[in-house]
Amino acid sequence: MYDLVRTLIAAVAVLMFVGGVLLLPAAPPVALELVLLGGAGILAVTLERGRYRSEHAERSSSPAGPGGGETDTTLEGRFQRTEEAFVDPTTGRRMRVWFDPGTGERRYRAEG
Repeated sequence: MYDLVRTLIAAVAVLMFVGGVLLLPAAPPVALELVLLGGAGILAVTLERGRYRSEHAERSSSPAGPGGGETDTTLEGRFQRTEEAFVDPTTGRRMRVWFDPGTGERRYRAEG
């Protein structure tokens, strides 16, 4: 479902951008608005990341786990459990923060 919504947003943003560029000579104010909104949509879809996910999970396109966190059940030994935890407002899942002191990387895992 998420991929479908993202694809639809990207398609609409590209159509707005291209339509704005084509309308630029005829209706500059409206065309400029379309170009800016379409460009913002393209940037948002391109730069958007899944929440609570590491760079590793993003690069490997791993599916999101419970609460949007990591799916792996084991973490590398370099990660230490922290006392930092929070409740994901969207899913209601309690998320625990794991930290690598060597790199500063943080990982988020659903608890329970």
